[in-house]
Amino acid sequence: MSRADGKAQNIPFGGYHYNIIPTEDAELTRVGPGTEMGEYMRRFWHPVCLSEELGQLPKAIRILGEDLVAFRDRSGQIGVLHRHCAHRGASLEFGIIQENGIRCCYHGWKWGVDGTLMETPCEPEGSKLKESICQPAYPAFERHGLVFAYMGPPDQKPKFPEYESFTQPAGTELVAFSNVYPCNWLQVFENIMDHMHTAVLHNNMTVEGVDAATSAGVSLEGFGDMPVMHWEPTRDGNGVAFVAGRRVGEDKVWTRITEMTFPHLCQIGSLVPSAAEERHSTVAMSRWHVPVDDTHTILFGWRHFNDEVDPRHLGCKEDCGVDKIDFLEGQTGSRTYEEGQRAPGDWEALVSQRPIAIHGMEHPGRSDIGVYLCRKLLRDAARKLAEGKSVGRADLNNDDPLAMYSQDSVLKIPRDPARDDRELLMEINRKVIGVMKDADRFPASERDAYVRQRLDELDDQQLSRKG
Repeated sequence: MSRADGKAQNIPFGGYHYNIIPTEDAELTRVGPGTEMGEYMRRFWHPVCLSEELGQLPKAIRILGEDLVAFRDRSGQIGVLHRHCAHRGASLEFGIIQENGIRCCYHGWKWGVDGTLMETPCEPEGSKLKESICQPAYPAFERHGLVFAYMGPPDQKPKFPEYESFTQPAGTELVAFSNVYPCNWLQVFENIMDHMHTAVLHNNMTVEGVDAATSAGVSLEGFGDMPVMHWEPTRDGNGVAFVAGRRVGEDKVWTRITEMTFPHLCQIGSLVPSAAEERHSTVAMSRWHVPVDDTHTILFGWRHFNDEVDPRHLGCKEDCGVDKIDFLEGQTGSRTYEEGQRAPGDWEALVSQRPIAIHGMEHPGRSDIGVYLCRKLLRDAARKLAEGKSVGRADLNNDDPLAMYSQDSVLKIPRDPARDDRELLMEINRKVIGVMKDADRFPASERDAYVRQRLDELDDQQLSRKG
């Protein structure tokens, strides 16, 4: 008989026994109104489109399974409204943008960005409709080329989380982009914690005969060595980070931290080869993995341009925008099917897992610890809300920018002939993320200097030996 749980056993040519596909993990993957994860996500701010997409015409968007329309009225206010007019259901994507608000094309009802009914031209003078009807709307604002909206209970609207990485180092320029993925949001988001794949997928995993230019486009220079990995929760369980340690020559260690902050933000260190050469560098990309619905996702983000994360100026601002990014070929579905087969990237690996990945058919190993930790923490958060508990973050309660953990550092630590080098790398991993987390207790104005001093102290330091 076929196995309903999808778990493969050691049976050669045993496909028949595993042809019943289990259902998806609905608790984590379903995001519509009333679902566990959908309600949790609605307690946070989400990017919903790029500023450049809002011109003279409204833009139809779909976020968390809801059909919406976004627009910038002629006074500069941003509106994110339910798409269908509350009068008779005509779509406001065909509405006419006004000096203040938007006018439905069907009967001319005019709605403010907060959903207030401002005019009803087909109704008798003195109509009371304006006193009793609102178009469903969400608070929204623009920031560095992204439009953010809050889609949760109005009386629970949180502060927008400001990270120090958005402004540090001085001179940082944030450039907006988006990438479209026709699959569930979680399999794209959790891919960040699966850092081991960079040593395989992004290390010339190409069909023989692919030209050098294409091969270089899907590979990450410097990431070929299998790292020593450490994963741990951050921000009281509201995030998770990995530290990847790699030996650079005989006397240096490159540590890389990437953090995912729930429900769907990740911050990533340098994206260029110099990450393994520079002394210390900060965040090169902030990216939100926003569910369109259960089987579609849009990644909205900022590329961070500054001399620290890209001293050679290898990045290209002009290559960032609507469904395009200057980082690593294979991040979008812009290539042909054959190109994707010959030189697969993240897009092919993630979309091909099915529209919604089936967790019940997986056979995880030690390299998947970060993925499963991420899922556990997300599940805990969603269940906490479902039990009526608060999911607010204590670190949003003050006006100081939030500390960043994501970064790259190259430390001067030679091999120790008395101990296994992987054991030494793991100790370094734990010390480095310990420094980043310890910096949280300082005001933002003092954190950077503290972190760099502490990391410098690790150089040539005699780390503890065992045995």
